Amino acid sequence: MSEKILEILMQLFAIIAKPQADDTERREVVESFLYRLISQDLVKKYLSRYDEAYEEARKRLERVSTKRREGAIAVRIWRLCIEINEQGRLDHEQRIFVVIQALEFCKSGNRAISAMELGFIRTLSEGLNIKKEEYDLIELFILTPVVKIPDSQNLLLIDGNPESGLRETRHICREQLKGQVWILYIPSVNMYFLRYRGSGELSMSVQLLQEDKVYPFSEGSSIRFSKVKPIYYWDVTMQFLMEDFQSSRVVYEVNNLQYRFRSGEIGIHHINFKTESGRMVGIMGASGAGKSTLLHVLNGSDEPSDGEVLINGTNIYREKEKIKGLIGFVSQDDLLIEDLTVFQNLYYNARLCFGNMSDGEIIEKVDNVLKNLGLYEIRNMKVGNPLNKKISGGQRKRLNISLELIREPSILFLDEPTSGLSSRDSENILDLLKDLTRKGKLLFIVIHQPSSDIFKMFDKLIILDTGGYPVYNGNPVESIDYFKKKIEQTNYNESECYICGNVNPDQIFNILETRVYSESGQPTDTRRISPADWYELYLADKKEEELERGGSIPDINFNIPNRLRQMIVFVKRDILSKVSDIQYLLITLLEAPILALFLAYLIRYFDKSSVSPGYTLFENANLPVYIFMSVIVAIFMGLTVSAEEIIKDRKILKREAFLNLSWNSYLMSKVIVQFSISAIQAFAFVLIGNLITGIKGMLFEYWLILFSCWAGANMLGLVISDSFKAVVTIYILIPFLVIPQIMLSGVMVKFEKLNPRISSPVSIPFYGEMITARWGYEALAVKQFKDNLYGRQFYVYDKAISQAKYKKDYLHPEIKGRLERIQSDMERKALNEDSFRKLKLVYNEFTKQAAETPLLKFLYLEHLTPEGITPEIVREALNYTEEVRRYYVACSNLAKDQKDAIVTRLQAANSKAFLDMRDNYANEALEEFVVNKNETEKIIEYRNEIIQKLDPVYMDPKHNFIKAHFYAPVKKLFGRETDTYWINVIVLWCITLIIYFILYFRVLKKILDSGNKVMGRKNSNTRS
Repeated sequence: MSEKILEILMQLFAIIAKPQADDTERREVVESFLYRLISQDLVKKYLSRYDEAYEEARKRLERVSTKRREGAIAVRIWRLCIEINEQGRLDHEQRIFVVIQALEFCKSGNRAISAMELGFIRTLSEGLNIKKEEYDLIELFILTPVVKIPDSQNLLLIDGNPESGLRETRHICREQLKGQVWILYIPSVNMYFLRYRGSGELSMSVQLLQEDKVYPFSEGSSIRFSKVKPIYYWDVTMQFLMEDFQSSRVVYEVNNLQYRFRSGEIGIHHINFKTESGRMVGIMGASGAGKSTLLHVLNGSDEPSDGEVLINGTNIYREKEKIKGLIGFVSQDDLLIEDLTVFQNLYYNARLCFGNMSDGEIIEKVDNVLKNLGLYEIRNMKVGNPLNKKISGGQRKRLNISLELIREPSILFLDEPTSGLSSRDSENILDLLKDLTRKGKLLFIVIHQPSSDIFKMFDKLIILDTGGYPVYNGNPVESIDYFKKKIEQTNYNESECYICGNVNPDQIFNILETRVYSESGQPTDTRRISPADWYELYLADKKEEELERGGSIPDINFNIPNRLRQMIVFVKRDILSKVSDIQYLLITLLEAPILALFLAYLIRYFDKSSVSPGYTLFENANLPVYIFMSVIVAIFMGLTVSAEEIIKDRKILKREAFLNLSWNSYLMSKVIVQFSISAIQAFAFVLIGNLITGIKGMLFEYWLILFSCWAGANMLGLVISDSFKAVVTIYILIPFLVIPQIMLSGVMVKFEKLNPRISSPVSIPFYGEMITARWGYEALAVKQFKDNLYGRQFYVYDKAISQAKYKKDYLHPEIKGRLERIQSDMERKALNEDSFRKLKLVYNEFTKQAAETPLLKFLYLEHLTPEGITPEIVREALNYTEEVRRYYVACSNLAKDQKDAIVTRLQAANSKAFLDMRDNYANEALEEFVVNKNETEKIIEYRNEIIQKLDPVYMDPKHNFIKAHFYAPVKKLFGRETDTYWINVIVLWCITLIIYFILYFRVLKKILDSGNKVMGRKNSNTRS
């Protein structure tokens, strides 16, 4: 009992005691009252307070005439009430208690309570703002003889009769009970008071009760009779509350449940129990005993290896659709979005739970929950994170719980909701949860080191021992008696302190972990009773609780929005959290332009020693580097910006899994937000970089390619964010993803210069086709070279000149040389395998030439075989080669003439403008790359064909579907030539789409999980 209540009661007793002539008798009543409630040492202290207050009241009344004394006492009582109200010294529950104790005080002793005293107490009741109906019920309960207590729905009768004979009064029958126990329920404060009349001994917890006295019946209490089954607090509360939630009642059954880890080790040994709505079930155990594991199995997150869990007969693992929304889970981890306010956290969670409600209805519901949890005043505060706290730990816990409470699940699982909180905050949280049981909710709570008050709040307790062994399942307070009895302690029936009623839950673990002592009296590592032995004792004593069978699955006031609306909520929530984080916002918006500034400024090269020093794009030898590094920056930034997106939401996703939300909606929201960020970053990068570098007329083209690379990297970042378990692992992995993009892009190391075992001299290897950097760089390099304002005027002619040059200067002179060697071998009659290989090459090249120029084909092509070759055929072939060479000389001259005509016309119009256009749009260094100018081998022989290595940007591809050589100007899509730029854009987005499907089906995550599972089994087998 609190000190302030005792102080008020002493004053009140002193005021009321004066009207009686025999003050000694009243003092004895006060003394007896104090002995019932507090320790012997404190009785003297408060008895002296009573004496002081009594003497003061006596002196005051002596100065007042006898006729006016009654009014003076009433005034003093009223003033005391005013003082209590103004100072806010007592809550409503304490005021009820004061009135009850005042009635008990006046009723005690040998005298009947006088009308005057009754008037004083009624004045007290009015002054303390207690409702008249409530006071009348209390007065009748305390002052009316037991046999005449009126019938009321707020009363419970416990006796030995099968029928009570009362219509409204609730009834519990306990055969062999001699006497009657009456319990009064006061709904406004959820308080219970007990009154006993009978011949047998009755105890409440460890306190022996006096007949016809009124006692508070608090949480954790139990009423015990000799040879009669105890009445628990739960039994009493359910008599009054069950009607309120009978329609939504659930019966939760665990049948022969066992859980094994992936390694094969048993995490939870076989356990059976039943419980129902309105109960708060505690789960306790030492660290590593399997409390959280059991919780995850019970809530359906992990499926057991054996056994089943039923809710009203429905299997929660096989019939998940039927129980959708019925179960809620509050992790011990913080599940708040730190950059949102208290209101926003709860609001967006509610938007995902109530698709059938309007925005106004959801806001009203959120405000009501915040008010009920005492969070309304801080609703506009950012929640911060556990290390950078904006709100207190207790407020964080309440907000975490509110995320589940707002949708009112019938069954709620909480993993250590009081961890890290002060004892006061812990009690507040448990009070809040206990209120839920009064609304018919079933709660399972993992608890660690509870205080006495918290321990008593539980209706049922499950205790796990090391190794996942269940060792107790029953009433919390009786658990101490159970374990004491098992180790044969003499005081096994003393679970509570007789004076204060406190229990010490630590006794349980002290008993469980009692050690065997060595011969020298030192404790050993061996336990006196092993977990397996405690488990056997549990199985031997196990008694199944009989519960009335549950009905159908209760209706769920829960309707998730459709997938589109889910996605919109996810997007809004994500954007709001990012916008609220100023540091993140600044880095995200400034990173790209700063990198662009740094990169472009560094590579802005010009020759200061030249005749006319000054920067021109044409002379910038670093433009290919800028293009390539821009692509690498896009990939790197795309990866880093999305690498944490899913892993930071993992705990929230685990909770939201109970809502059965759309995985695709969540992913699409991430994609939309990440692509939006990437689009802005890409635009800022291109705008600054191209401006400094001097690239003109290509803003959209650069932005589209870099954004496409950014998007693909975003998607890859989301995949690794979803697949790996630690942020550190993800950031360690990023270099392993970026470095291959550099090495296998075909820029740093040409594809044909890679290890011959994994590359080809004539085509891009398969892994090169999967490299985003290759497609991005190639698209920009080709686009910049052939479609800039200067180059696009001459590209067609330069292409014709290049193709003619290859034919006349390289291909056909090479063919001529092969034919002359064949001719020489024939003259010497020394034809051999090498001669026939040369002949095969000539045949292949003439065949390709015939396809390119049908009107100019070799008429004796079918004779270019070992069987058909003759000196005449060789001479005809040599003549054909010369004819083709002259043809391409003419083509080259024609193209040169046409190009020269354009150049002459442009120079004639404005010679300086023409040169400025070249300097501002073309680039000499890029041309060296795309025409392969530094390659010494212009042609090579490979598999009886001559392969062109020069001028790849002027060479048309041979394949009919996308595949082409590096720097190809066009690619074929179903045989139709399409600009390389647009084909590469399509390929980049196809890669992105493939990665999305990998993300959606969680392919990489499943592979890694399977690998971990296999490794776990191997390690388990190795240990065994």
